[in-house]
Amino acid sequence: MSAGSRRDRAQRGRDVPRPAGRSKAARTARPDAVKQLLTPVVEAAGYDLENVTVTPAGRRSLLRVVVDADGGISLDDVATVSRTVSATLDESDVMGAGPYVLEVTSPGVDRPLTEPRHWRRATGRLVRATLTGGGEIEGRVVSADDEAVVIDTAAGTGQKPAPRRLDHRELGRGRVLVEFHRGAGELGDGAPGTDGD
Repeated sequence: MSAGSRRDRAQRGRDVPRPAGRSKAARTARPDAVKQLLTPVVEAAGYDLENVTVTPAGRRSLLRVVVDADGGISLDDVATVSRTVSATLDESDVMGAGPYVLEVTSPGVDRPLTEPRHWRRATGRLVRATLTGGGEIEGRVVSADDEAVVIDTAAGTGQKPAPRRLDHRELGRGRVLVEFHRGAGELGDGAPGTDGD
């Protein structure tokens, strides 16, 4: 889900002449600078800043800010972050003098799992990940913390649960697999195989 602002930002600079010889690259906002500015602001509001992209779109730029939180992001959350980010950008020159469109959004299901918080938020989901030692693993995330991830490699096979604990350094990039339905034994709190047996 996302919320965007269609009004031009940085209107105050629209008619400001640019220095002669300034290249187009120099006029484009740097995503790393924008991320550095926005990270503490987004975190202070209680969210994680996952990604920032700046894409030229004609005379404007599209600034896409991806945020997430434990329990997910609602439209109200997106609107709150959008207002906070907008106010911060209005007080800064990080986007340069040209107009831009701000879009605040939550990560999609295809977001790569690269940080411990990503794995934690994928608890109960079917995932596939590369292994740093070679090969890959597929299964359902049973639990995850800052140290490791427990993946049930028998998920969806009808076999007895086969949890495997992997340190984060053993896991490469992971991704959530789209499921159109789940077996009856895998419904519930998102942690199959934890019913006490």
